[in-house]
Amino acid sequence: MGGSKIQVSLIGGSKPPLWAIEAAEEVGKLIARRGATLVCGGMRGVMEAACRGAREEGGLTVGIIPYYEKDKANKYLDVVIPTGLGLARNALVAASGDV
Repeated sequence: MGGSKIQVSLIGGSKPPLWAIEAAEEVGKLIARRGATLVCGGMRGVMEAACRGAREEGGLTVGIIPYYEKDKANKYLDVVIPTGLGLARNALVAASGDV
């Protein structure tokens, strides 16, 4: 990887139960503590919780969103990549991660 940060992909539901929100936030924190970049679908639910956790720990967050409009992304993203691909953007999220 030539000294670059590890990228960890995360995909999850937009309307998860509370336990999944809490777990996703903790996962985001762990990713940031390891110095990795969180790459996700950039929307609500699990993805927003993971981004919130990562940002709380000073981590870098990237969202590959399904829309063309950046303002639809969650507020915890450092980088927003609009695609207009709908759910097909999940393939890009998965392909962007090292793990």
